[in-house]
Parts: sequence; C-alpha cells; structure tokens
Amino acid sequence: MSTDNQFPNEPCFVISVAARIVGVHAQTLRHYERVGLIWPSRTGGRQRLYSMADIERLRRLKALTEDMGLNLAGAEVALKLMNRIEELEGEVKQLTEAVSILQRTKQTPGQRQGQGAVSRP
Repeated sequence: MSTDNQFPNEPCFVISVAARIVGVHAQTLRHYERVGLIWPSRTGGRQRLYSMADIERLRRLKALTEDMGLNLAGAEVALKLMNRIEELEGEVKQLTEAVSILQRTKQTPGQRQGQGAVSRP
C-alpha cells in the first residue's frame, strides 16, 4: 500500500532518511534550509521532519543543480516558476470547466437537439 499521494504534506521522514531518499548528504539539506530553499517541519524537540512534498521539491532541486547545472539562485527561481505554472494550470482547468458548464446551461432545448434558435423580426 502506497501512502505517497494520500498525505503529501504530512511530515514523516527524519533528515537522514530524507537525505538517503534524495541521494544527498544531510548537511546539504541543512544548507538548503539555511538559504531558504526548503522548510521542513519541526518536532517539539526541534528535529527536522520532511514530507513527501518536501522530498519531491528536493528531487527537483537536485535535478536542477546537478543535472541542469543551475546554481542555487537559479534553481530557486526555476522552482518558483514551476510552482506558479502548476497553480496557473489548475486555474485554467477550473475556468475551462466553468465555461463548459455555462455553455451547457446557456443552450436552449432546441439548440441541444441540433436546431438553431430562430430569430423573429
């Protein structure tokens, strides 16, 4: 049973496990937090806990810096742009659905059967 998508923002991985999942050193994760690229949750004892959403962000960050050669500032900008694109895609989907609903409700019964509305002088 996979819980990856059920609770993506639920903090559940300590720093050593998160680092192992992403394939970086724990000190790298501490550095990313210091420069503001990641914001893990904290327990009462101040232990860092990473969620699946944090892990996904770290994977993207790693890909941008290691695979694409961006520095951390460039990776931060790229991550912000990717997040904004996802937000906008969600808005477009909602608006498309709303327009579709409005178009269906605006049609007259005759138009639904393939008959055009008859205009009278």
